[in-house]
Amino acid sequence: MENLSLGVGEEDARRTLMGAGVAEDVARAEVARALGHPYFQACQRLGRRYAWMESVMDAYSSLHRQAGRDRALEKREGLSAEEFFTHYYYGHRPVVLKGMMGDWPALGRWSLSYLAERAGAAEVEVMTGRNANPDHAPQAEKHRTRMTFRDYLKMVASGGETNDYYMVPRNENWQRDGLSPLREDVRAPAGIIDPGLRPDMMTLLLGPAGTVTPLHHDNMNVLLAQVMGRKHVRMAPSFQRHLMYSRYGTFSHVDAGKPDLERFPLYGEANVVEAVVEPGELLFIPVGWWHWVRALDVSASVTFHHFLVPGGNTYMPEPG
Repeated sequence: MENLSLGVGEEDARRTLMGAGVAEDVARAEVARALGHPYFQACQRLGRRYAWMESVMDAYSSLHRQAGRDRALEKREGLSAEEFFTHYYYGHRPVVLKGMMGDWPALGRWSLSYLAERAGAAEVEVMTGRNANPDHAPQAEKHRTRMTFRDYLKMVASGGETNDYYMVPRNENWQRDGLSPLREDVRAPAGIIDPGLRPDMMTLLLGPAGTVTPLHHDNMNVLLAQVMGRKHVRMAPSFQRHLMYSRYGTFSHVDAGKPDLERFPLYGEANVVEAVVEPGELLFIPVGWWHWVRALDVSASVTFHHFLVPGGNTYMPEPG
């Protein structure tokens, strides 16, 4: 029934069954029964709907390429808040913003030793044991470990390049009172992010070189501020979801660091753009855009998701 729903012809379905040793009369009866089943008819209706949606997304992809937006992840300097919202937030386009973190004390202060001095006694949560589980990101509950911030910073300083442990937004460490001195070193990008900067409006990512955030999309717009180290980012448009081999709702089967195009050939059709995000740069990740991130150095980033949007922030519903 699944193959028929995907467009395999009746005759081909019968031949496949017969090739597997099914008698011709039984094969004909089975195909006829499947074609008349209410589930098959429902699948056909869904299939037509998804085919129409994919054709719309393919049209968006064609326009995206014609506009030249498939060639590079843009970097802009001196961008006004009005231009950011008009061309990128409302335009649903990623961009790296330069020159907007000049007032951040964190840029001149943050180092592993400074973080330990200011907040080392705080208890934090870290995702550990990641190397042993390829699904560590969607199975985050299996990897939560508590320790002092000072002990984690020692691991980062001495462990070399690794993806085995990482402090990620799901750890919600930024909301802990013990890290409040570090929040004083952060500023809201003027005119773009809500200046209230409550702890629940931000998240902290911190880890060694080699940490990888696997290919996924977020259900909200995100602004990532790079404070320490560099990050290599690859991104693909939200409207190319049908090329992403999604799983667990928001993740992908594809390793965007080393894509296996024999297993995932459609990914080769995606318009992937990339850039290295440097300290002092902001990366805007539009809602639904797929992204893969690898830290090139010991890295610390702060993310924001409360934009100064008159009509309110835009969110995607969780997949059903």
